[in-house]
Amino acid sequence: MPIRAVLWDIDDTIFDYAGADRIGMMEHLKAEGLDDGYDSADQALARWQSITEQHWARFSAGETDWQGQRRDRVRSFTGRPLGDLEADAWFDRYIVHFEAAWSLFPDAVPALDLLAGEYRHAVLSNSSLLNQERKLRVLGVRDRFEVMLCAADLGISKPAAAAFHAACEALGLPPEEVAYIGDQPDIDARGAVEAGLAAGIWLDRTGLGGRPELTRITGLDQLPGLLRGNTGFGAPVTFR
Repeated sequence: MPIRAVLWDIDDTIFDYAGADRIGMMEHLKAEGLDDGYDSADQALARWQSITEQHWARFSAGETDWQGQRRDRVRSFTGRPLGDLEADAWFDRYIVHFEAAWSLFPDAVPALDLLAGEYRHAVLSNSSLLNQERKLRVLGVRDRFEVMLCAADLGISKPAAAAFHAACEALGLPPEEVAYIGDQPDIDARGAVEAGLAAGIWLDRTGLGGRPELTRITGLDQLPGLLRGNTGFGAPVTFR
């Protein structure tokens, strides 16, 4: 079957989440002052990123809700038994700095432009719809995607097959006619393949490599050629 639509991850795929998180937290720490126990801003940032991964995994597993994972990240990072309103206020102050650093990767819009006339486009993200809708509108690309689904609203997270199937159903297409592109080898690429999609493509921007069983590209400039030659999806494809 031909590929008719591309499902996109957002964070660290078209949107530079890691870069914005780093800049935003560094600015936030300057404004708040480093907490006791952190020798430097870099050390504090590394701790924040580790805590984010920990509580995001809890959210993905259904152990907490969207707001709960945010509050728990703040409490873990500060080491303080903050109330909900205090934790929310701390996170809101961080968000101001985070949003000021928002940007798309330079290859995102050119890839979307090249693919616009050939494929339908949709989003499947492990974030919240409120978050991602606003992000894409601010960045000027919301109108590129006809469907947006997010884990916090679906109640299902990638790599669960049901999340991918919900997105295909929203597009009105069978999984065999939909490709997925994202920056996580297991959550995105392997999850899509195991859900029966036409392709699960790992966008390995950092050149980590490995995982020869996965279809891997290192930049979105490689995506149009890969999709147009999609007969190769029966076996892993790697662009170096």
